[in-house]
Order: sequence, then C-alpha cells, then structure tokens
Amino acid sequence: MSNCEHALPQGEIILLKLGEVVLKGLNRRSFEDKLLSNVRRRLKNCGSFQVYLRQSTIYVEPQGTSCDMEAAWTACRQIFGVAALARAVPCEKSVEAIVATAKVYLKDAFAAARSFKVESRRADKTFRMNSIQISQAVGGELAEAFPAVAVDVHHPDLTVFVEIREKYAYVHTASVPGAGGLPIGMGGRAVSLLSGGIDSPVSSWMMARRGVELEMVHFVSPPYTSQQAQDKVLELARLLTPWCGRLLVHIVPFTEIQEEIRRKCPEEYFTLIMRRSMMRIAEAVARKAGAKALITGESLGQVASQTMMALGVTEDVVSLPVLRPLIGMDKVEIIRLAREIGTFDTSILPYEDCCTVFTPRHPATRPDLEAVRAAEAALDVDALVARALEGEQWIRVKY
Repeated sequence: MSNCEHALPQGEIILLKLGEVVLKGLNRRSFEDKLLSNVRRRLKNCGSFQVYLRQSTIYVEPQGTSCDMEAAWTACRQIFGVAALARAVPCEKSVEAIVATAKVYLKDAFAAARSFKVESRRADKTFRMNSIQISQAVGGELAEAFPAVAVDVHHPDLTVFVEIREKYAYVHTASVPGAGGLPIGMGGRAVSLLSGGIDSPVSSWMMARRGVELEMVHFVSPPYTSQQAQDKVLELARLLTPWCGRLLVHIVPFTEIQEEIRRKCPEEYFTLIMRRSMMRIAEAVARKAGAKALITGESLGQVASQTMMALGVTEDVVSLPVLRPLIGMDKVEIIRLAREIGTFDTSILPYEDCCTVFTPRHPATRPDLEAVRAAEAALDVDALVARALEGEQWIRVKY
C-alpha cells in the first residue's frame, strides 16, 4: 500500500496548493520533493501527519487525535512554495456524501451566513458530472437543508468549495493565501547582513521567499553596543525561523575596525569605509559557508550610504553578487512587510547597533571611489579583517 492508497481519512485535513513550483518544467520534480521535505520537517512538532503530493496539491492528513491541527495550520501558512491552503473534509465521490459532509462540516458557517453558493472543481475527469452540474446538484440540496440561507451566485456570504479529486471529494470554504515563493533550499545559499533595524530582517525574509537558504552575519562593537542589542538581533533571527528554518548567526567583533576608521580616515567617509569592511568580512564568512551571494537591506536613497554612487563604493570590495531585495521599496512598504512577518516590534526596540557608532555629521552622498580608496589606504585593512574573523563566534537559532 503506497502513502496515498489508504482508507478514507476521518475528519479534517489540510490541502496545500502549489504556486510557482508548477511552472518549473523539467525541474519541477526536484522543487516538489524539496517542498514535501520542508513541509514534513516543519510539521514534526505538531504531531504525526501523512504528507503526500497529488495533482499539484499537497495533502496533510493527521494520523490520530493527538495531532495539533491549529499548530499545523499556522506552520503551513509560513512555508515558502505554498500558494494557498484550505482546511477540508474528504468524503466519497457522490453528491449524497458531499452534501452530508457539507451539512455537518459547514453547519456553523451556514448559521452565520445570509447567502451562499457552491463552486466545484472536477480534477477527476472520469467523474460522471461536470463542475456546473456538481455545483447545481449540491447547491440545490444545501438550499433545502438551510432554507434561511439564500442562494446568491454573485456576492455570497459563504462559498462552499467542492473538489473532485483522484480518490475522494473534498469540501471546504475559501482558501487563504500561503507564503508563496519557492521552497527553501532551491535558490542556493547566501549570507545576509543582519542589523537590529527594520530593513535587514525584511530583506532576509524576501530572499528566503525565493528559496534561498540563509546564514546571518551580525557585527558587534562593545562597549559602544550592548548585550541587549545583540540579544535583539538574535530575537529577530528567531522570529524569522518559522519562515526560513533554523539559522546560523555569525557574530563578528567590529570595535577595533571602527576605532581605527575614526582615528585615521576622513569623517565624511566613516560610514562608507565601515560598510566596505563589513562587506569584506561578510564575503569571507560566505565563502567559508559555501554561500554564493550576500544580502543587504539597502534601499536606494534611503540614507546617505545608500545613494547610487555610495552603493557602488560599498560593493567595490567584494566579488560575490550583492542581492538587495528592498532596493526599489520605500520605508512605508518595508514597515508594512515587517509588521506582516512579525519583526517590526522587535526591530524598533531602542538598542543601538554598530551602524550608529561614530556616525559622521556630514556624510558623503556622492563619493568618489578613488578618494575613498585613498582614504582607506591609511588602514591595514587585511590585518583588521583577519583579526575580526579570528574573534568570530556563531550561534544557532532554532524555531
């Protein structure tokens, strides 16, 4: 007996609808396998679930009453690669069974509605009725069963969805949007520069949504930055783990570099030279991790170090691609996303990170690359970077 050839499941299950994955052509199977693996791993703490794929839908079936369906539902909404999901009840493929299931499963929904309609989808083309006929037959029976609820095919309060699939029929109400994107692990690996601000957690989330597996690098500058600031960043990483999976956070000491920059470099270039040092270190971490890109939370023109010329100066020191998913977004859009993914309230806690240490009064917004290189020549860059990497620690953050 295969995974999906078993008796009719009893009670509620979860249907996960695939999105962009179905467009992957010859590579589609590898994307589906990765998504199935991610779903199974994510549901481990929710109980014993049978998870399998049929007809561009992943079926999540609880195996026993000890399964936490609410936790499973929440987890499934945060899995990249799932376009939409619905809680459904399976039944035999007959109008009588579908109506009987809807009467019981949707009793409370009908009690709260003033109007309804039925929408049907016949994935099993061998079924004797087409979609319109199924909707008419089921809708007629439900109209008699709930006479206080009018039929309204244009603007109903309640839509009853019926899906006729390979083995069974499924009854559910409207699907809700999933996390979308691509399964984690299919987009390669990248290192994200994670500060304590609003932007970098959002940029990390956006690249994870494209299937990128992440490691984080965070810079600390004691005594100028506090343990609370570091704890805040680790909490941001923890808040990302329901979406991204477990994360490795590389903590790199940055005090010596910043103090050397303050002593030896022109003030207007403080931030740019600091950012160049961060990029060098992040690239070194990425190469050790086998990562193929860096991720930053920069948005064009948001601050002085994020003008077009300043961004060119910053990435001059690395050869890995620098991914900037927020580059065309404004602050309002970024804040909205931060609220949606649950990082905003932590990001605004008042603990300063090293990016605010020794901030220049008049930073260069149109820097000349050669002038910045000349200013940076006062530093023993290689030695400073090497010592910072020697002090690197890492912390594994799990959901």
